[in-house]
Amino acid sequence: MDLLSQDIQYLTGVGPSRKKILATELGINTFGDLLMYFPYKYVDRSRLYSIKELTGDMPFIQVKGRILSFETFEMGPRKERVVAHFSDGTAVMDLTWFNGGKFAKKNYKVHTDYIVFGKPTVFNGRINVVHPDIDPADGFELDGLGLQPYYSTTEKSKKSSLTSRAIEKLTKSLVEKIGYQLPETLPDFITGKLHLMSRSDALRIIHYPKDAKELEKARLRLKFEELFYVQLNIVRYASDHRRKYRGFVFNRIGDNFNGFYHNNLPFPLTGAQKRVIREIRHDMGSGRQMNRLLQGDVGSGKTLVALMSMLIALDNGFQACIVAPTEILAEQHLATIQEFLQGMNIRVELLTGIVKGKRREAVLEGLKNGDIKILVGTHAVIEDTVLFAQLGMVVVDEQHRFGVAQRAKLWSKNTNPPHVLVMTATPIPRTLAMTLYGDLDVSVIDELPPGRKPIVTQHFYDNRMTSLYDGIRKQINRGRQVYIVFPLIEESEKMDLKNLEDGYEVFRQVFPEFSMSKVHGRMKAKEKEEEMQRFVKGETQILVATTVIEVGVNVPNASVMVILDAQRFGLSQLHQLRGRVGRGAEQSFCILVTNSKLSDETRKRIDIMCDTNDGFRIAEADLKLRGPGDLEGTQQSGMAFDLKIADIARDGQIVQMARDEAQAIIEDDPICEKSKYAMLWNRLKELRKTDINWAAIS
Repeated sequence: MDLLSQDIQYLTGVGPSRKKILATELGINTFGDLLMYFPYKYVDRSRLYSIKELTGDMPFIQVKGRILSFETFEMGPRKERVVAHFSDGTAVMDLTWFNGGKFAKKNYKVHTDYIVFGKPTVFNGRINVVHPDIDPADGFELDGLGLQPYYSTTEKSKKSSLTSRAIEKLTKSLVEKIGYQLPETLPDFITGKLHLMSRSDALRIIHYPKDAKELEKARLRLKFEELFYVQLNIVRYASDHRRKYRGFVFNRIGDNFNGFYHNNLPFPLTGAQKRVIREIRHDMGSGRQMNRLLQGDVGSGKTLVALMSMLIALDNGFQACIVAPTEILAEQHLATIQEFLQGMNIRVELLTGIVKGKRREAVLEGLKNGDIKILVGTHAVIEDTVLFAQLGMVVVDEQHRFGVAQRAKLWSKNTNPPHVLVMTATPIPRTLAMTLYGDLDVSVIDELPPGRKPIVTQHFYDNRMTSLYDGIRKQINRGRQVYIVFPLIEESEKMDLKNLEDGYEVFRQVFPEFSMSKVHGRMKAKEKEEEMQRFVKGETQILVATTVIEVGVNVPNASVMVILDAQRFGLSQLHQLRGRVGRGAEQSFCILVTNSKLSDETRKRIDIMCDTNDGFRIAEADLKLRGPGDLEGTQQSGMAFDLKIADIARDGQIVQMARDEAQAIIEDDPICEKSKYAMLWNRLKELRKTDINWAAIS
């Protein structure tokens, strides 16, 4: 058994009771887990300060001196504050304990030399360190310490004396035990070319770096390794897939495409739309199955590009289908496509849960015999009962509701898998798209159609609601409609729903002259549908809703989006919601309402929203502010985001580097059999057995 998979309880200083705390609180079960439990910060312990030069705004410091005396202050029943007066000969400072004072009085002796470490503050005109680290001064060496690592702990682990310091001591004994015998996981031709240090060195230095430069090198090596294996897995999967599945060759551009282009195109294509259609045409004619991700902000004209791609399939004698995440969105796609294709002899049908009985039978029959050329549906389309005569092209709207497993189901609808175009209005930074959708090529529509006015975004504090109400009233009197969105977070669902209900009543009283609809996730699908439809038809002027409208319907007449408690939403979510307005030619507004007590981070978020309408800038900023873990739902069923050290948001360059290396290896060894790469394939197998859910990309 290799050393790293040994049970943690057998490490000196652990034992059964500590093992339990390490496992439940910090997820550390084996030697390897402890080695991979990286510090979250480091403090320079290579220098001693004199008390005289300390100030209250310095970071962590260490001082050598003696305790002169102890003083105890009562702080209520059974509570006391213990203060030690400490001097190094240049001045006196105080060491304070609010907990653990009894231990301090018992264990630290007066007039004995100690090294004190902690963060200085000023209290009653004197330097003070609360809950300091204290070590005996004998045998203390400065330079040997370098940077002191700090490990994340929990309240429970601290109570069981598993502090950051205790973890450091355990790690130290583990590193000494292992020595230099850790097996390498990257071959020389990679580490040599990229000047990466060995794995053994990196794992030792990450815990005990001498200086910042050394630490940086260790981090680079470990980050690269982590990202490299994620990318290698993705690239290998994509290459296997391409080899396994030949694609249909669509090389004809015929009457459907040309007729539409010359007679039905409602407005000239933007440069970006033309570029993307060229990329799609190239894919479809290459003999490989197309798997392409089409990114574009709300309103950038993705549906038009998707329709023109489907017409290429029709020109080559095949059927096409578009899959939407909700029934209401499917109906909207149907209406849009029918409008686009007006006057053209192309049968388009809808298949969702509400299409039942005879109507359903007729649709299934029309698909089977090939009469229906384009099918619009929800996920119901992928059920086994739905059979096509010749399915050649599938468009998937809002990928983040539609994972790899579902895509694979679509591939089985024909002898060769159909070409797949995946659309998303959630812009994803390139480095992230490479990791989330590694098996997809990425196209971007990065310009809006002419005539679209950018949405004006404003920030209101909740004590200025009266002027907001006046603004809403003005817009409705001009014939416009308004969305009012409340946050709904699972943790506080009950309270949030109550806020929505109370808010709805308030708005009814504020706007007695207007009709209102209300939609939230707890309503029955039918009720939701009815309320939404009333708003779509213009029967109600105000729609009060939770974020269920994020992926939603197109209401060109809605020109105001009010987002209440906007501080509780992430950037991408705010951007998605904002995209619900601005669909018509009128000037639209997005109003972000917050309380006045905002953290710096929230203020940054609000400012970014008011400054730009560019979804990609927002996605980049969101990623940097929140980290990738929060990209709700965009993950491919449990993608390996439990990265220990790499950060996709900040390590874009390393992601790219890892991707390039993985790509080159797969090109040289597509079927993973060359002995040169044996180390890599074995390591990948090992990793796939761990608790990372790689199934998503394999």
